Amino acid sequence: MRDASWLDWPFFDDAHRKLAREADAWCEASLGDVDHHDADGACKKLVRAMGQAGWLRYAVAAGPGGAWGGALPEVDSRAVCILRETFARHEGLADFAFAMQGLGSGAISLMGSEEVRQRYLPRVARGEAIAAFALSEPEAGSDVAALACEARQDGDRYVLNGAKTWISNGGIADFYCVFARTGEAPGARGISAFVVDAGTPGFEISERIELIAPHPLATITFDNCRIPASQRLGDAGQGFKLAMMTLDIFRASVAAAALGFARRALDEALTRARSRRMFGQTLADLQLTQAALGDMAAAIDASALLTYRAAWMRDVQKQRTTREAAMAKMTATESAQTVIDRALQMFGGAGVVSGMPVEKLYREIRALRIYEGATEVQKLIIARELLKT
Repeated sequence: MRDASWLDWPFFDDAHRKLAREADAWCEASLGDVDHHDADGACKKLVRAMGQAGWLRYAVAAGPGGAWGGALPEVDSRAVCILRETFARHEGLADFAFAMQGLGSGAISLMGSEEVRQRYLPRVARGEAIAAFALSEPEAGSDVAALACEARQDGDRYVLNGAKTWISNGGIADFYCVFARTGEAPGARGISAFVVDAGTPGFEISERIELIAPHPLATITFDNCRIPASQRLGDAGQGFKLAMMTLDIFRASVAAAALGFARRALDEALTRARSRRMFGQTLADLQLTQAALGDMAAAIDASALLTYRAAWMRDVQKQRTTREAAMAKMTATESAQTVIDRALQMFGGAGVVSGMPVEKLYREIRALRIYEGATEVQKLIIARELLKT
């Protein structure tokens, strides 16, 4: 590993440090030939490889007697953050593949029936089934209470109608955790969650969405899509609560992914600064470069402290971390954008050449400031939590 001094912080125990070293070594050996021109195929291969290596077991809980396939009794936020940071530092699609296995199955871990948990979670942990989280809609992104996708109960089944968009793993997922309006009460209290298998009649991938950094993404639609009532997660009307619980677990890990991108950018910037000669000296000899490097390093450590504070509070203190996770997500993603921009600037024209590490990082980081709650939404969350006290 490069700089790993942060692992000596008191947020971690020896198991976390061992996990970080082993994940880094695996990435060095296994992530050298990811094909970004075929994001679908690359993600499928990565899920299989990460499942075989055992990393996906950290994305789900073990369950009673290990029946759900996880590595630990409960999902450990620090382990998830360490893995996301490590994967992102090496390869953005690896981070994406790991994160979506956790986010896409998180609602099942939290509120699925035992039968549903045993049907889906072990396959997720082994990399044999790809998961997706279907919450956003064309007119309802961060405003989850405005969902229009409808699930109407018909005997022992639900009939789904409507659309979801910006769905990560859309088009390659084997199942989708879908949030739809069931109408028990107005607004957020009238939403329920369901597991919908790909290939269910009435379910369709209506559009694939291309991003500046290739990831499998799609709009999905439901046209009289009938699913068993046993596929509902939790009680009717608990969907909004479940969505927020799931996001609370994984929001801090978005900050960890941003950290991984930022650390890689700083590594690239240091290498460039030491080797690039200008005006009879190296770029590193210039005070402007030294000032930029100092700012970058401080921003990374500040982000890391907020990120692992949130994860530690959830794991060790068993506290609700809505505010702390929002602070981490906001700070880490915004700081990473600045760090990567400064790193690219040090490369000059070479920095914007397609395929250069800093160019790929520049495209990868931009979405993190938007998904799972844009920066502006994180500010509202933080303020709302402060005003409660």
